[in-house]
Amino acid sequence: MIVTIIIMSIFLVLGVILSTGRGGFLIAGYNTMPKEEKENIDTVALCKFMGKMMFAFSFSLVLWIISEVYEIKWLFTLGLLTVFVLVIFTVVYVNTSQRFRKQNEEK
Repeated sequence: MIVTIIIMSIFLVLGVILSTGRGGFLIAGYNTMPKEEKENIDTVALCKFMGKMMFAFSFSLVLWIISEVYEIKWLFTLGLLTVFVLVIFTVVYVNTSQRFRKQNEEK
């Protein structure tokens, strides 16, 4: 349970940092992009989205903690299912379409 609390705390701190629009270097796929590609990405929007996802992951970990404290097994299952759904949603949402591309103002 202590490890879960530590991980949840890290996710909360990351959520706060990313929600302010800073911390793009913490996003794995973003920090490995070439500089030319990074210039086409709306970093603030991407960071804010990832901050929201960090808060959602923290919520799922809260379900794990409550499950352990009150010995309610289905809450752990719900938290684990939430983690899987969030991972799939995040990967699909970020990688489909051009959501986080900067818009060209020249038309």
